[in-house]
Amino acid sequence: MADLLEIRWHGRGGQGTVTAAKVLADACLSGGRHVQAFPEYGPERAGAPLRAYNRISSKELRMHCPVLRPKVVSVVDATLLDSINVGDGATGDAIFVVNTSRDPKEIRAKLSAGSGQKVYTVDATKIAMDCIGRALPNAPMLGAICKVTGLVSLDHLLDDVKKSFGKKFSQKIIDGNLEATRRGYEEVREI
Repeated sequence: MADLLEIRWHGRGGQGTVTAAKVLADACLSGGRHVQAFPEYGPERAGAPLRAYNRISSKELRMHCPVLRPKVVSVVDATLLDSINVGDGATGDAIFVVNTSRDPKEIRAKLSAGSGQKVYTVDATKIAMDCIGRALPNAPMLGAICKVTGLVSLDHLLDDVKKSFGKKFSQKIIDGNLEATRRGYEEVREI
């Protein structure tokens, strides 16, 4: 891993985007890295667009500002592709992970991704519906992000998901989120 990896998450309130950023930070922290995870809200209501950020480093982090040059862009809600520029400031070798069932080539074109940028898709909403029974795509997106970045192993991520969700939810919901995370990891595909 490079000394510093910056991730920007784009989602809508109520989809678990902020939770996903926090769980990823916890997983990286328990792996011995320095981390930051923080949200940026507009109007605080369900369905409102939001951003969350991660910084992950092998060195102490002293920077405290939004991620402006992300190496990884996670798009939890593909409808945002029509209303905001999710690629704004992304590095020339950025990795995009988009929650969508749409044709991957269409997503690459919609992003106007450069030749050095990689675009991955995963139908995280379908996976969440199958595993959890609700359209909460955060767990499958976590799995997909970990697969494409190699930040933490699947087993390590699953342990942290279990710890994070175990504090608040029943075993049925924990098991659904673990399966959703596993499927996101397995089903993400590169364009």
